[in-house]
Amino acid sequence: MIDYDEKTALIVVDVQNDFADPNGSLYVQGGDRIIARVNDEIRRALEGRALVVYTQDWHPESTPHFAKDGGVWPVHCIKGSWGARLHPDLMVFGPVVQKGSNGEDGYSGFTMRDPVTAEEKETPLRGMLDEQNIEHVVVVGLALDVCVKATAIDAAASFDTSVVVAATAPVELEPGDGARAIEEMEANRIKIG
Repeated sequence: MIDYDEKTALIVVDVQNDFADPNGSLYVQGGDRIIARVNDEIRRALEGRALVVYTQDWHPESTPHFAKDGGVWPVHCIKGSWGARLHPDLMVFGPVVQKGSNGEDGYSGFTMRDPVTAEEKETPLRGMLDEQNIEHVVVVGLALDVCVKATAIDAAASFDTSVVVAATAPVELEPGDGARAIEEMEANRIKIG
């Protein structure tokens, strides 16, 4: 169990309707069932006076990220749409970092990558954590094998990082992607709990 304090940040990754609702365009199997567990972590983080930050995919209607425009993903999380909204059952008590708003791949909460030029740029997340003198990061949310993994690996470059697997679910484009994501995170010194 994670001990939350003022040097810890809980990053809640992309618990949005398109991923967490069975009617979402890129529903992650079991995404709706992890919300209660994510809320438990949020409560514990707030009780420990930890920082809670949320990430949110926030895409334009067309982007090379989408299959219709040459990418791999179905259209999802269009800015301002129902699908892009944080799930209504999710407790929201902190700032939200939107990513992918100019068509970038927004896998990590820390960086976005232009899918054409591969140029990377930072989101405001690292600055928020540095401003609060954060030392430990805990990552939960969706999906384990995509945005949770990317966020945790980026976090591990600067912070002691943990992932609460019970508060995540994998999308598994290929069978076994969830297990492979856990192995990759462990190889990057990320604690899996």
